[in-house]
Amino acid sequence: MPRESHARERVHPNLILAVLSLAGLSYAVLSSAVIPALPSFQHSLHTSETGVGWLLTGFLVSASVGTSIIGRLGDIYGKERLLVWTLAVLALGTLLAAVSNSLAMLIAARVVQGVAGGIFPLAFSIARDEFPADRVAGSIGLMSSILGIGAGFGLVAGALIDEHLGWHWLFWIPLVVTVLATYCTWRYIPESPVRSAGKVNWFAAVLMSVGISTVLIAIAQTTVWGWGDTRTIALFAVGVVFSATWVLVEVRSRVPLVDMTMMRIRGVWTTNLAAFLLGAGMYSSFIVFPQFAQLPKRTGFGFGASAVVSSLYLLPSAAAMGVLGTAAGRVAKRFGSRSALIAGTAVSAVSFGYAALQHGHPYNMLVAAALLGIGIGLAFAALGNLIVQAVPSTQTGIASGMNTVMRTLGGALGGQLSATLIAGNTAHGLPTVTGFTDSYVMATAFLVVCVLSSLLVPRLDTAGAQRSRLHDASHRRTPRAAEPAGVIHEGSARGATRGA
Repeated sequence: MPRESHARERVHPNLILAVLSLAGLSYAVLSSAVIPALPSFQHSLHTSETGVGWLLTGFLVSASVGTSIIGRLGDIYGKERLLVWTLAVLALGTLLAAVSNSLAMLIAARVVQGVAGGIFPLAFSIARDEFPADRVAGSIGLMSSILGIGAGFGLVAGALIDEHLGWHWLFWIPLVVTVLATYCTWRYIPESPVRSAGKVNWFAAVLMSVGISTVLIAIAQTTVWGWGDTRTIALFAVGVVFSATWVLVEVRSRVPLVDMTMMRIRGVWTTNLAAFLLGAGMYSSFIVFPQFAQLPKRTGFGFGASAVVSSLYLLPSAAAMGVLGTAAGRVAKRFGSRSALIAGTAVSAVSFGYAALQHGHPYNMLVAAALLGIGIGLAFAALGNLIVQAVPSTQTGIASGMNTVMRTLGGALGGQLSATLIAGNTAHGLPTVTGFTDSYVMATAFLVVCVLSSLLVPRLDTAGAQRSRLHDASHRRTPRAAEPAGVIHEGSARGATRGA
């Protein structure tokens, strides 16, 4: 047996999965831990509610841009290498946030942190390249669920840390986890032998970045400017123009950043559509549920809960996602990822429908959160597997990255629509129940459409045939060979030997 193969076999898949999960968790927690501490940021940094809002907007924009680009870089230059550097960037941004004493510095730190959204497409790619075929679905399902699990845990931990230790510790504690994940990635994860030919089209990357960023900023600012404001419309228009130009450049490029042939495959565009609608339907829950619980009882519907207690209402959701994440492999094997996506989006729709009809007691919210966790746990795991099944292994990173971007765009839209509905229904300076009910109905509508769009996702045998055609088309389009086999295997032996 060649030395390279022997070295690669000495890294157990369970260890690789544990390290990848730790990396994903470190990012997911940071994505949401700041939300319950926003009032503390506002008071400590002497800024406005609009100012602290950029701590979320900056992170969101950076994550959307960085996720797809880093996924593509991993396909070309090596997933393990890019994962180490991405975690190092996350650690740098977290350290910068921990020592920040001004809003501008903290926003800059959050922008740096957001780049690490590329952890997930890199992790999916590594799982596909390294794990036995019968473990890929379960591993990707678990890591997909970690994004939701970590976000839910981050809300609870963020509220507790902010109340008892202060907001700087929201970053010092995750920094330790991030540094540990960086070291373990370097030490134990082997470099993948699967590479994509070509180079990064940086002109296309700039066009895509500007297009996505301006659209997201326009959406984020609607709570301040309004949906019909000239500035909102202008930013939307700029984003659409840049995005359209980006697509034209990609179509004509011999080495595109995002292969538009891939994006036209039914298994890809249907899964991306489902990701967008799922994001639009469920992301608002992370803000709406705690906000609902914190409103005073004199409103007639609020629970009067503290920030810590209100975040606990999301624990059933995080727990359900954790259980479904660990069972993702068995669910995919028994029922198929397409069926899991349909069932997950349907249960999520039932969750918000139930919340719209029944919200008078705390247990109603706990039931809705538990149902939501079941639905998201199934749907998130299915999305990751469906997108991986639809493309060749050389395009796993970029395809997974774009799917994550679509989910983020949908989440931004749904979250701002919820904020608009709540802000538009107030009495005596406090939100009324109508705004929340309308938000739940809106989320239900998005998710019902998501169920219908999920029916368009091809079954596994059809997706496999489409993937083969895409692979053939890519070879005809880019005749230049990939990196020499010796170079690639030398890299993989290096990574595996570290973990021996």
